[in-house]
Amino acid sequence: MTYRLFEGKDHASSYWKFRISPSDNLIQQVLDFLEKHKGHPFELAVDVGCGSGQGTVLLAKHFASMVATDVSPAQVEMALQHSKEPNITYKQCVAEELPLADSSVDLVTAMSAFHWFDRPRFLQEAHRVLKPRGCMALLNYTMEMELSYPDCCSQTLNQICQEFYAALVPYRSAHLGSNSIELYREAYKSLPYPDKEWHECVRVKKPMPLSSFMGLVESFSSYQTLVREDLQKATALSQDISHRLMSVMKVSSAETEVDVSVRYYCLLACKPEEA
Repeated sequence: MTYRLFEGKDHASSYWKFRISPSDNLIQQVLDFLEKHKGHPFELAVDVGCGSGQGTVLLAKHFASMVATDVSPAQVEMALQHSKEPNITYKQCVAEELPLADSSVDLVTAMSAFHWFDRPRFLQEAHRVLKPRGCMALLNYTMEMELSYPDCCSQTLNQICQEFYAALVPYRSAHLGSNSIELYREAYKSLPYPDKEWHECVRVKKPMPLSSFMGLVESFSSYQTLVREDLQKATALSQDISHRLMSVMKVSSAETEVDVSVRYYCLLACKPEEA
């Protein structure tokens, strides 16, 4: 079954404000795979589980047309508010029932979304809509992001971050298992496509205010579950972590910029000519 989360307007807003986009290099890696296995023209791409659309707009400039889907009306509304690209069409629908014709799509992507889908059904649906030699890219990043700040002990900073992440583990959805990366590895192993690639440990460093790092973690489903169960506990946890990080950094403002290192992984696969 599909898990329907991130559907409230406040959560959609935090998604737009704090969630990180794939790097240009990672997007290029996807495009290079498509170029290698299918070639031009790049006519139609579909971004499934698009959320507030940060990844969608990065891909759209490379395709004649782009369809972006999400199960959440609030997420689609947020994406529409911030996207002015004329070649993007947003649709509200579940990932396992795409409003697209058989063998019509050059590229299917899911960026930080595949783990929430009914995964076997989605893979069947992606196979249905992909053209022969069309490609699929499933991207995600680990929760264990690392911080660095000039003249500051990174080990101490990241020990505090690890405590933050550990405190959220009891609120993690059972649908995700103990580690989301295993779900993607399983999908890679199960896909019967001869042309496929698995990439791990793709490090991307992003500068952002400490407050944005906190907002990013607070946008995760585990933190949002804690908020629903015990708002006071969630608020106290965030405040404690933020204050401790600022103390180690010897700063007084949460708007101080830090470098956040994000570890991406991705599954790239090409539908066979005859399938």
